[in-house]
This record gives sequence, structure tokens and C-alpha cells, in this order.
Amino acid sequence: MTVSDFPTAPDWRVSQWFNTDRPLDLAALRGRVVVLHAFQMLCPGCVSHGVPQAERIHRLFAQDGVAVVGLHTVFEHHDAMTPVALKAFLHEYRVSHPVGVDTAAAGDPIPVTMRTYSLEGTPSLILIDREGRMRLNHFGRLDDLTVGREVMRLAADPGPGVDSCGAPRKSMTSA
Repeated sequence: MTVSDFPTAPDWRVSQWFNTDRPLDLAALRGRVVVLHAFQMLCPGCVSHGVPQAERIHRLFAQDGVAVVGLHTVFEHHDAMTPVALKAFLHEYRVSHPVGVDTAAAGDPIPVTMRTYSLEGTPSLILIDREGRMRLNHFGRLDDLTVGREVMRLAADPGPGVDSCGAPRKSMTSA
């Protein structure tokens, strides 16, 4: 499989953002590696592993052109997992990376972005390369070394048209 065989990551449908002063979208993050972690605050695997892992990635890799974005994608216990409760959760767990609330779908318990990304549940981890292509869509737990290896592999690849510092590459034929 070549890099061009990977699908373009779909846009997110987010109803509210936390830990950012403006809404985020994939177009604005183009050129950066994006680590999207889907979670629910009442999911034991998310609380014990997924959310802390995402926060560690955020703190460790921010200087390497890696953006970590949380997606609170509620597909059960809707009445308990409100944005007000999420705000308290993010504060208590010291989550500093941006988190969006997946948009609820009318008459469907599965939120819009969760369905668009074909997520099987939470926690889920999606890695998106600098060109906006999905390179990993994983449901369940991944250990830190595995995730770190994949994030660094994508971060070390500057992508077409840029050098290793992220500056535009000069054409071999230009003067």
C-alpha cells in the first residue's frame, strides 16, 4: 500500500469546543500530524488509558508538529455526559489539549463524526498524516511505545513539497 492509497480523513462535526479559543478543523491543521482520540468520560478504558495517553502525546510531541485533538463522542448514557459535565471532567483530569463534542445525530444514538469515521467504540485512536490522510483507525488500547513509534514515524516525514523543518522545498529546476 502506498501513501496515496490511504483515505482522506473526513471533516469533524463538533457542536462545542473546549481548551481552544477557536473551532478546529482538518484544513487548518494540514501540515501537522493529527492524533484524534475519541472517548467518553464514563468509559473506563478512556479514563484509565486513552485520555491520559492523549495528554502525554500532546505534552511530548507539540513541538514536533503534532496536534492532539480529543473527540467526546457519546453513544450511550447521553443524559449523564453533558458538556457541563465534560468541562468539569477536563478540569479534574487536567486535560489541556483541545476537545470537541461530537454532534448528536437526530434520532440516532451514534454521533455524526463517530459514524463518519466508522468508529467501533471508545477509546479509539486515529492518526492523520500531514496531508490529511488517515493512517490508523484503531479501537481499543494501544500501548504508549506503539503509538509513540507511529506518531514519530509520521512526524519525521515532512510530506511532499516541504523540507524536514516544514519549509517549502525548492524545486531542483528553479534558479
